[in-house]
Amino acid sequence: QVQLVESGGGLVQAGGSLRLSCAASGRTSSLYTLGWFRQAPGKEREFVAAVNWSRGSTNYADSVMGRFTISRDTAKNTVYLQMNSLKPEDTAVYYCAGRRGPGQYHYWGQGTQVTVSS
Repeated sequence: QVQLVESGGGLVQAGGSLRLSCAASGRTSSLYTLGWFRQAPGKEREFVAAVNWSRGSTNYADSVMGRFTISRDTAKNTVYLQMNSLKPEDTAVYYCAGRRGPGQYHYWGQGTQVTVSS
């Protein structure tokens, strides 16, 4: 199995920035994609961004395109989410997730809270 641990969440003003990190451990050789999801209270978990582990290609939700950047450091088994121009609607628990192929995400971190005040 793969363990994922997020860090870097916090409280920021609208327009500010945060950088989230996700450290992967365990059977990381099986990873195909690492991504970020978020969930606000009372709402469904939604996709934010993902990066292919080997090629570094990326994909973003329309709501964060141009503001968020996902990247990975394969030597450190770590994925990052640089969040700029944050909006109150970005407030959520952000989860790191991994999958072994292009289908279902298999591995999930415990989440890190991001709160953006207006």
